[in-house]
Formats: sequence, C-alpha cells, structure tokens
Amino acid sequence: MLSQVCCSGFQLLRHRLLPWAQPTAPSRLRTDRVQPSAIRNVRSWSNIPFITVPLSRTHGKPFAHRSELKHAKRIVVKLGSAVVTRGDECGLALGRLASIVEQVSVLQNQGREMMLVTSGAVAFGKQRLRHEILLSQSVRQALHSGQNQLKEMAIPVLEARACAAAGQSGLMALYEAMFTQYSICAAQILVTNLDFHDEQKRRNLNGTLHELLRMNIVPIVNTNDAVVPPAEPNSDLQGVISVKDNDSLAARLAVEMKTDLLIILSDVEGLFDSPPGSDDAKLIDIFYPGDQQSVTFGTKSRVGMGGMEAKVKAALWALQGGTSVVIANGTHPKVSGHVITDIVEGKKVGTFFSEVKPAGPTVEQQGEMARSGGRTLATLEPEQRAEIIHHLADLLTDQRDEILLANKKDLEEAEGRLAAPLLKRLSLSTSKLNSLAIGLRQIAASSQDSVGRVLRRTRIAKNLELEQVTVPIGVLLVIFESRPDCLPQVAALAIASGNGLLLKGGKEAAHSNRILHLLTQEALSIHGVKEAVQLVNTREEVEDLCRLDKIIDLIIPRGSSQLVRDIQKASKGIPVMGHSEGICHMYVDSEASVDKASRLVRDSKCEYPAACNALETLLIHRDLLRTPLFDQIIDMLRVEQVKIHAGPKFASYLTFSPSEVKSLRTEYGDLELCIEVVDSVQDAIDHIHKYGSSHTDVIVTENEKTAEFFLQHIDSACVFWNASTRFSDGYRFGLGAEVGISTSRIHARGPVGLEGLLTTKWLLRGQDHVVSDFSEHGSLKYLHENLPVPQRNTN
Repeated sequence: MLSQVCCSGFQLLRHRLLPWAQPTAPSRLRTDRVQPSAIRNVRSWSNIPFITVPLSRTHGKPFAHRSELKHAKRIVVKLGSAVVTRGDECGLALGRLASIVEQVSVLQNQGREMMLVTSGAVAFGKQRLRHEILLSQSVRQALHSGQNQLKEMAIPVLEARACAAAGQSGLMALYEAMFTQYSICAAQILVTNLDFHDEQKRRNLNGTLHELLRMNIVPIVNTNDAVVPPAEPNSDLQGVISVKDNDSLAARLAVEMKTDLLIILSDVEGLFDSPPGSDDAKLIDIFYPGDQQSVTFGTKSRVGMGGMEAKVKAALWALQGGTSVVIANGTHPKVSGHVITDIVEGKKVGTFFSEVKPAGPTVEQQGEMARSGGRTLATLEPEQRAEIIHHLADLLTDQRDEILLANKKDLEEAEGRLAAPLLKRLSLSTSKLNSLAIGLRQIAASSQDSVGRVLRRTRIAKNLELEQVTVPIGVLLVIFESRPDCLPQVAALAIASGNGLLLKGGKEAAHSNRILHLLTQEALSIHGVKEAVQLVNTREEVEDLCRLDKIIDLIIPRGSSQLVRDIQKASKGIPVMGHSEGICHMYVDSEASVDKASRLVRDSKCEYPAACNALETLLIHRDLLRTPLFDQIIDMLRVEQVKIHAGPKFASYLTFSPSEVKSLRTEYGDLELCIEVVDSVQDAIDHIHKYGSSHTDVIVTENEKTAEFFLQHIDSACVFWNASTRFSDGYRFGLGAEVGISTSRIHARGPVGLEGLLTTKWLLRGQDHVVSDFSEHGSLKYLHENLPVPQRNTN
C-alpha cells in the first residue's frame, strides 16, 4: 500500500492540529493532545454555509428506507471514470469535479466522515500520453505526409499501467487544489488487492484511514494501477470480493471501514431492468438481493474498467456487509450539482439497494395498476360506474361506526400536535358522513353521460365525419392534508370520470384514510375494478411523487397554501390544478343593507373559518364608518370572538385601533379577520386584484348597477353578489363534490367537479380517404359542415 498525504504532508497535518497541539520535531507527528471537540471545530473553517447535525449510528444492518440515509455518518463516494472525465475524453470534467468536491465538503462540515474512491487516473493518463505522443511526432514528417495523412496517423496502443502512472499525480493535484478552497485537507491512498488479503497490510490500511478520518481529513482512495496485475477471472474468495476495479474497491473499503452508505456515481441514472436507451428500459427505484436474475446488463461505460454488472455485484456485496448503497448519475448537468446531497437527504435519486422488501407494491406499481384499472373503468357502462358510487355512498352510512372509531384514533394521536383549525378538518361526524353520502349520490346521478359524450360533430367530406368526445385525463394524484372526507369525494369523482387515482393522505389521518380506502375498493370490486383507486402508504416523499411524470397526468393538492406552493414548485413536467391561497374578500358597499351585511359577514367568516373559501379580508366603504351598519358588524365580530387586524387606511381613522395587519395578503384559516377601508367600488376592485388570490370575492350592495360592475370587473374564479363566500363549493354548486378549487386559467377554474376531470379526443371515421384527394386537382372538396350533437341526458 502506498499512502501519500497531500497538502505538504506532515507539515500540513501539524498545521491542522494547531493551536491545540504543542510544537514537535518535524520528523514526528504528535496527536495525543488533540481534543475531539477541537477537531470538530475545524469544520467551521469551510466557506460553505452548513448546519451541523447530530449523527450517531451503530453499524450493523444497512438502512431499510431512503428516508433513513440522512442518519449516515460515514460515507464512501465512488466516482466512475465517466464522471471524472469529459464527454469527449480529452480531459477532466473540471466543473463536475468542483461540484462534487463542494458537496463532499458540505457533508464533511456537517460532521460526517467522507471518503472518496476515484477513477480517472488511467483515462487521464491516457489522454496526457496521447497528447504527448502527438506532440513528439516529427514536424518534418507532418509536413511531408500532408494534412490528410496526418489525421490518419496511428496512435500506438497505450499500456494501462503507464497511463495510470502518468495520470495519478495530476488527478490528485487537482483534488488537493479543490478541497483547499474549503479548508479541507485530502490524503491519497493507493492500494492493490494484496493490501486486503495480507493481514498486516490490511491492519495498516485500516489504521491509516481511521487516523485520517479522526483528523477530519478526506481520504481519496484509488487502485495503484501502475503496478497492479491484471484481474484473474472468477478470482473472488468465498465471502470476499477481489479488488478488480474501483467498484469492487469501493465496496471492499466500505465494508472494511464499516461505513453507513456507499454512493456509486456513473454516467447512467441508476440500474435499469434492461440496457438504458432500449425502448422498454425502466429505472429501478429499489433493488433487492435476488432481483439480478430479472435484469439484462448492457456494455460497460465509455471509459474505465467496470460496467453496470460489476457495480451491482459490488453493491450487493457491500449490502451484505452492512452498508447501504445507491447507484446514481454523476454526469447529468441538471442533477450532478446536488446528486450526493440529495441522496443523503433521502430524495429519490438513482437506485437504492435494500434488503427489506415493502409489504405492498411500490408507488410505480400502484401507478400502473391505477392506469390499467382506470382504463377498464372508463369502458364500463355509465350505469355501472354510477352503481359503484351508489354502493360507496351506502357503505359510508352502513359502516359509520367503524369509520368514526378509526377517526377517533387519529384525533387522539393528533391531540396537542395539530392546531385547532387542522383538528377540525381532521374530525369526522355522523352529519359529515351523511352529507358525503348525499354528495356521492349527486355525482352518480350526474355521471350518466360524462365519459364519451359528443361535444362536436363535423362532416369533413362525404363519408368522412369527425367527432370530439370527452375522455378521462388518465391517472390523477391527489395529495391532501387532515381531510379524510376528501378521500371518498375524490374517489367518487375519479370513478365517475373513468380516471385512475393515486391518493396520498397525511399521516395524521392514517386510520381514517385506511378504512375509507378499503370501503372504496369494496365498492369498486362489484365490477372488477378494485385497483383503479390506490392509497399510497409507502414512505414516498411528496417531492418524489411529483417527479413521476411518466405515471401521473395531473396533480391535485388539497391542503394548506404552503402544501400547494411546495407541490407546484416540486412538480416536474406534471400540471398542478389548485390554488395556493384562499384570500377571499367581501366588499360592503355604501348602499348595502344593514341586516344582509352583518349576516353575510358572519356566515363567510365564522361558519367554518378553516375552509379555503372563508372570508379573510373585509373591505368597508369609507362612508359606512361610524354608522349603525358598521357598528353592527363590529359588535357581531366581537360576540363571535373574531380577532380583528386593521389595514393601514382603517387604522388611520381610529384613535385606538386593533393590531395593524402585518400583511394584506394573509390567509388566517381561523377566527381572525383583516378590515380595510376603500373609497369606491373601483378602489375595492383594485385592492382585490393587488392582494387577492383570485379565489372567491363578494360585493354586498342593493345597487344592481354597482353589483354588475363588480361582477364583470373582478378577475377571480368565483364572484358573488349578496351571497356568502362559503357558497364556493362543488357540493353547493350542484357538482356533487369537488376535487378542489382551481384559480388557474387553463382547463378548469373554480370548484372542480366531474367536468374538470375530463379532457377530449378526436374520432375520425372515413372510407379510404387520403389527403391527396383534396388537393387542387383532386376529386374531393372539403365540406366542413356542422352536424347536430346528441342531446345530453340531464335527468
């Protein structure tokens, strides 16, 4: 084993121990006086912002789930040749390496112990030697041979050991320079297979690595390819992996050092069930021992020694030794800048190797089942889909006691952890279940001609007719918080529209969601489409679900404004239907009725303050201040114990005002209300457009002209005149239920019921029609006649 501490060797080690270590002779390194706390303080020298996290783990079994990777303390990162070198193989990928070094430095400064196993010496040396050979060609020979022949000059086959010798020093010098930027020292360790088989050398290697880690130094390990003999086929000892390449080296090192996590970076996203690039290749999220029989391996990477088969073998060996493994892409420009930190944070990156198989299907499998079930559901007769929904409505009332018992468990577990508004959303009652059942029956009645309804018919030419018909969107992902009653509502709408459905509920409603999903599947079973609605119970993070663009066609968030914003930000290529906030306004005009105004404000704010359609800002016309109407509203709010926040203009009119509002864009979700003064209906409209969320806005007035002006000029999903904001609801609109309220301007807006879950496709029926027949000299002419559309069944 060759060991070289970079950054000026012993002198740098002495420098890293100062001022805690006493001066010693240059030939001897003293470490006996180094305090562990002092070593940890060195991490604060980094220029990168970081948070030190408590890390403690007894090495034994590997982590069972990705979410546990954040607890990894000792980590080995293996960089494949394709990661280290550029795509044209004409030099090192400097930007990529700098990013990797930065990520390793961040994790090191969090208190983790990082080790690198790096490829690239042979490839880098080969490039250097080839360049050197070309430069050494005789200039005279180049002139006499001509430019074309010069291009065809043969480069001799370069011996790998010579390439390694030429490339190793330059590669390590680069790492040294990069880690120095973050005040981190790196040490080079060159090993061969003998260093692991010879017991004394093995102990020496182990001791060296532990000492470097103790001093907060990042060991950079590589096979000593300048002297290593060629690997012998089938040379693995029983229970021991031979060091044939850097994949096997990384696995051996990880097990020897009892590391928690091994990250193998290559030029592919992870492990696929068939060679990447083939038509049916699918990325394997979690790989289990024994699954390799179902995988077809392709060729090795463009540079380097190993291929995916070698990586899988190394990963499984490390897994068996107690180290968790992730194989991921370290070359993709969009992810390489954070791939290592993403893996450690437990994000769904690459292929995670685990010994623990989940009890149920993966979310990808659930998505496929939902799509297949949804397609079958869409082919059922409308009466059959309606029958399923009717049966679910009956189950909600028949199994009321079991549902309420499960909900009671959720409420008991959430007590003290959830705020009062969220507890109210979580709670189910007999009246809620009865209302749910009524809403479901409305959906069943309205679904008779939803799927396959003809919207438009056109005769293109003789015997060539075109139809536009409604069809399901595909697979919906609905993510909801603290609202178990949302599950049967959304399920019924998905069934009626023939969509497959993935449901991701909050853990605070786990018991309620479980029984409601079981009842949904029981209802679906009467026509053999049980799998069309799936409840995601895995540890899948919401952000990971939002990346499944090949499985999910539409995401519908139901919950807090923060949840909606997070999903909109995390969604990768999947449209999101919903609203980020429900900042609903009510403008009380100077010609408003006293009794109507007080009654509408009470209902809008106090009936259910946690709802997204509850009133959050009350706009009062200036002329109403200090009038009986204004006093009546204030007295009512005081009786209802509503906390008032004064807007800037309102506060200026008062000698002793309530607390001034911090922001006019606030969704309180509780018994709190902002009151602001406006000068006119136009002033109210301008305020709503500036501070509102385009959800629901109301005018209270007896002047029809003023009301119509407001209705026409407010650009929100729902605009009301003399009606409570709480009417903004799918059930109250007669839609039966809603999957949410959308404030977007594409596809669906306002309460989204059955119609919002449908899209269209075009059906063209012809008789040997070709476009050339309609050319200038063709025999046919376009007619484009509108044909009558079958009347919709409204019963």
